[in-house]
Amino acid sequence: MVYESCSTLPFVVYFARARFSSPSPENKTNRSLSLSLSRTSLPTISKENNKTMASKSRGTSMERYGYDLLLGSIAAFYVLMVPYTKVEESFNVQAMHDFLYHHHHLDNYDHLEFPGVVPRTFIGAMVVSLVAAPFVLTANLLHLPKFYALLIVRMALGCIVLYTLRFFRRQIRNKFGHQVEAFFVILTAIQFHLLFYSTRPLPNIVALGIVNLAYGYWFEGRFYAALNSLIFATTVFRCDMLLLLCPLGLQLLLTKDISLWGALKCCTSMGLFCIGLTILVDSIMWKRFLWPEFEVFWFNSVLNKSSEWGTHAFHWYFTSALPRALLVAYPLSLFGLFVDRRVRSFTFPVLAFILLYSKLPHKELRFIISSVPIFNLSASIAANRIYNNKKKMIWNFLFLIMLGLLLLSLAGTITTFMASYWNYPSGHALKELHRIGFQNDTNEQWVHIDTFSAMNGISRFCENDFPWRYSKEEQISLQELKQRNFTFLINEHPVINGFKCLFAEDGFSRVRFKLGFPPIFVVKEPKVFVHGNLGNKDVVSKNWPGCP
Repeated sequence: MVYESCSTLPFVVYFARARFSSPSPENKTNRSLSLSLSRTSLPTISKENNKTMASKSRGTSMERYGYDLLLGSIAAFYVLMVPYTKVEESFNVQAMHDFLYHHHHLDNYDHLEFPGVVPRTFIGAMVVSLVAAPFVLTANLLHLPKFYALLIVRMALGCIVLYTLRFFRRQIRNKFGHQVEAFFVILTAIQFHLLFYSTRPLPNIVALGIVNLAYGYWFEGRFYAALNSLIFATTVFRCDMLLLLCPLGLQLLLTKDISLWGALKCCTSMGLFCIGLTILVDSIMWKRFLWPEFEVFWFNSVLNKSSEWGTHAFHWYFTSALPRALLVAYPLSLFGLFVDRRVRSFTFPVLAFILLYSKLPHKELRFIISSVPIFNLSASIAANRIYNNKKKMIWNFLFLIMLGLLLLSLAGTITTFMASYWNYPSGHALKELHRIGFQNDTNEQWVHIDTFSAMNGISRFCENDFPWRYSKEEQISLQELKQRNFTFLINEHPVINGFKCLFAEDGFSRVRFKLGFPPIFVVKEPKVFVHGNLGNKDVVSKNWPGCP
């Protein structure tokens, strides 16, 4: 350290003179003078170096955590602005709620009443709940609504995912340099989907955190650790990670980075451990002997029933999903394959993963979200090469094109964010009902939430305490709703007999282009309607915003 070397310098000079000089009176005088000079100069040097070290410490902290602060701030902004969840996230978000509020009372857990199409593991929700538990406890002691717990668990998940991304980013810096790392952060920051999804409680996102670790181990040269990470992600969270595990393992075998016997010995033991872990935990939670991801694999791959939720063409991931997720990084990542030979060995297993996944008819962007960090790496290397050669004529032209594409990507991210903000109408509807609805301490206010509303923004975290009560009972006809004693309905239908439409919430419809500024705007239309029971005098007499 600079401070240590400078502050100890007078002592070194003094002891050197004392050791090599003779004990004459003159030398004794010199030694006394040297000691007095060292004592007088020491405080001055220490103060100066204290200031130097303080400024360097501040600079080092920004270098270490500045990128994390940037990416974390963007992810937190998405959480605060779009806090609600969709049907794809319902299992994990309800499981987190039940862990935090019902604890060991399994009979009260949501999944026993609404099990979903296929079972999922509780391990990811359990880990996130453990991280969030102290903060949720503090919120409960402050008597904050459960809605704040939703923000907390999403923030906790985002911290876990971004921490694993940080581990991968550090390996990028060690292998390719600081500038490539900086471009990696810039490209990640201006993309919408990676940071937006990083806080969403999807099995794909929990798997993404583990895949980030695998990428980091891969770059670090710890190949067996990388394979073990992918095995854990495959057997516990997403069976489709097998399509990434196999190409990566095959490449490591062909390049002789691992041996066949070593891979079998290491990976078999890891696979058996992970299968045992998920069977132990999930059999208890589901109250039957169960390996969730095996049932998911059977449902999607063997029975091929995932196509019931829609199908896309073989090329959809390359022509729609990746361009929307990567934006400017998409053409840059392709260019990166040509400018740096090292990128190809890291990109080919991911390309093989997407090609294999493309054979499955049902496609969603979140299925391949774990490929985005590798494509961002390839794009960062290309951007770094363009930046370093921008003084040359052809490269300068590419640099200007890159700047323009970065601005277009930022505009695309803002547009996508606005569309996502309006994509959770039932969550906004329930919040508005809580805000303007009356509070009666003696009468319960029953709110029925239909299937459409439960899929578009409402979770257990959005519910308030007494006098509010909620029902998500399914398969109730519109005629039967009149016969039930519901005070309010949150429904996709604008007119229901026996109920008055109190107000409606707009939702995202489409994006429209126009001449002028801004050239793109989001078109909204009423998606969710809140109704009040006409038999309730308080509902009829109160002034409500009304429906269009």
